[in-house]
Amino acid sequence: MFKHILVPVDGSETAQMAVDKASAMAKAFDSKVTVIYVIDPYPFTGVGTDFAYGQAEYLNAATAEANEAVKTAKESFTNDGVNVDSSVIEAHTAWRGIVDAGNSLQADLIVMGSHGRNALERLVLGSVAQAVLSHTKLPVLVVRDNK
Repeated sequence: MFKHILVPVDGSETAQMAVDKASAMAKAFDSKVTVIYVIDPYPFTGVGTDFAYGQAEYLNAATAEANEAVKTAKESFTNDGVNVDSSVIEAHTAWRGIVDAGNSLQADLIVMGSHGRNALERLVLGSVAQAVLSHTKLPVLVVRDNK
């Protein structure tokens, strides 16, 4: 039924719950899985050398966080015997990166957490999850953390 499942992660507990659901589905349907982490390369704007230094520091920290989140997710899938690829991608918004990746990878399903790491996003259905639901034509399984 689902040949290719896309799983965006952000290192959060809810994202790990989505990894667990996606792993079970991938085993049931013998699906390929691609894990992605989306980095916004320009989260703030500024002028001058202070901006350039801040941008470099941000990208270094964001890349390290992304690599750790992807590594953790890959280990979960591999331990479950699921074929997994992974990628850290850049997009100006996380939802756009997820939607574009789903289309370019020809995924059949997106499995993602309902809320990310940002406390502000926890007030409602995560803004990233909501935007993905609003902008993709692919089926999306949103995994809730029930907190």
